[in-house]
Amino acid sequence: MNRRLSQLAVAGAAAVLMSLAPALPAQTKSCSTCGVVESIRYVEEGGKASGLGLVAGGVVGGVIGHQIGSGRGNTVATVAGAAGGAYAGNQIEKNKNKKAYYEVTVRLDSGVTKSVSMSSAPTVKEGERVKVVDGNRLALIAN
Repeated sequence: MNRRLSQLAVAGAAAVLMSLAPALPAQTKSCSTCGVVESIRYVEEGGKASGLGLVAGGVVGGVIGHQIGSGRGNTVATVAGAAGGAYAGNQIEKNKNKKAYYEVTVRLDSGVTKSVSMSSAPTVKEGERVKVVDGNRLALIAN
């Protein structure tokens, strides 16, 4: 009976100690898409011309140039108008097709660098901890 009593005492003491022991922190899941923002830069890419602006500008410039002068002067004005119009049309098309975006570079916990392009200014700052969502969005991680 003494032996049974001592076993119960040990079990009771263990139960008391377990209830007083601090809870172990929960295991955190590893996040393969989490990391720290390394850099944010604004990028402007010059537009590309398809040739449509060049041709349209040349035609319009030639027609306007043809309205000036007569004889040889008319020919020179037509050629100059076509050349000037072609150049202007090409530049207008390039400006129309220009792209601007923000490139955010994130150093993932695995050490890999990931770049995310955003059309508007990002809400995160360099040094902040983020999660890359769907490969093209960033979510701020609360510390």
